Amino acid sequence: MSLARGIVVSIVVSLVASSLASVGSGRAAPVRKVAKVRPKPPAPEKCEPRKFRIILDVGHTSESQGATSARNDPEFGFNLHLARLIGERLKSAGFLATRVLVTEGKAKASLLKRVGAANAAHADFFLSIHHDSVPDKMLEEWEFEGARSYFSDRFGGHSLFVSERNPRFGASLAFARLLGKELKDRGLQYATQYTLPLMGRYRHQLLDKDVGVYRYDGLVVLSRANSAAVLLEAGSIINRDEEMAMNSPERQELIATAVAMAMGDFCERR
Repeated sequence: MSLARGIVVSIVVSLVASSLASVGSGRAAPVRKVAKVRPKPPAPEKCEPRKFRIILDVGHTSESQGATSARNDPEFGFNLHLARLIGERLKSAGFLATRVLVTEGKAKASLLKRVGAANAAHADFFLSIHHDSVPDKMLEEWEFEGARSYFSDRFGGHSLFVSERNPRFGASLAFARLLGKELKDRGLQYATQYTLPLMGRYRHQLLDKDVGVYRYDGLVVLSRANSAAVLLEAGSIINRDEEMAMNSPERQELIATAVAMAMGDFCERR
């Protein structure tokens, strides 16, 4: 046997003996863990206003018109008018890809249709426009122009809703806060009743007590949207004084301008 071969054999025998000794003592040789490299989350795309696809969802449909105001006007008409005005102000602010979405159908089917259309259009932002009411148990009866009507002057104000189930929850909350601040700076108050037990199943967690942002995970248009999504209850139409305000060009212009300003700020910060 040559010297080199003898050295190799000795090394092999030594390694085998060492391995057997480890097994005999009941101890396994330590296994070195390999650290997994986690991929970094993709950076948010830069917001270019002219390319930023905003869907303005007109809450409800002509077949399912939502709440009825204190003077017997359907919510859908309020939503449609305000959404169109907001669309005009957003386009004037440079958001040229803004689209007002009007759908047909009843109840949940229309909700799925609206959010499906937004997702198919690869929306960058989804803003649903509504006007508020109260649970039926809080309504009072009165007569307007000879017809039996219902009202509740107890509460008023706007509110903003976001869903933690939305894949862009952080962005949704950020915009809601910006819009809430714009509305507050213009002298408007948010609706405070959603934290009260008397609201029953309509009671929601208040995420921002300064500007009135609530959490509402169960809303289909928020939770199933692929983009950031916010629902705006622009004001209470079951409150007789606020209904009149919501019908005024001045209030409508104020809200539309607030949305455009908030969206501009939101886009800059992305």
